[in-house]
Amino acid sequence: MTDADREHPSIARFRAELAARGGTGEIRVLPDSVHTAALAAQALGCEVGAIANSLLFDAGGEPVLILTSGAHRVDVPTVSAAIGRDLRRAKPDFVRAHTGQVIGGVSPFAHPAPVPTWIDPWLSRHPVVWAAAGHPAAVFSTSYDELRALTGATPVDVEPGPQPSGEPTP
Repeated sequence: MTDADREHPSIARFRAELAARGGTGEIRVLPDSVHTAALAAQALGCEVGAIANSLLFDAGGEPVLILTSGAHRVDVPTVSAAIGRDLRRAKPDFVRAHTGQVIGGVSPFAHPAPVPTWIDPWLSRHPVVWAAAGHPAAVFSTSYDELRALTGATPVDVEPGPQPSGEPTP
């Protein structure tokens, strides 16, 4: 039996989708679950801001995915106003139904159906960004630009305050 034969099915699905989309990142399966940005950063030896959290929200029964820097908390009213959708934190069953994955392991793509996606521009401050690879113990490396291309994400400021360019939030 090969390592690929022992790989968790959700990681294998993510690996196939990453390859199909032309992603160049390395997938790492860590010894323990890294369901928080702090745990992931510690395990990878990087800054917490280089962790791209995939947070699914419920917009009136429709999923919306926000990819945010692990250094940020999504300010729901700010993001709701910016994207023109009323967002609520999604419940675990909603997350599983729309992503096929569990909270703490939601990848930025490789879901049963496309999910509208927005991305925190602060992730662009890091040459290497790490995101979940479909399982709480799996992550993959990418860059901000590649992550945007892989997901079709639109930049959105997730917190009020200064932006990466130093410009204040309008």
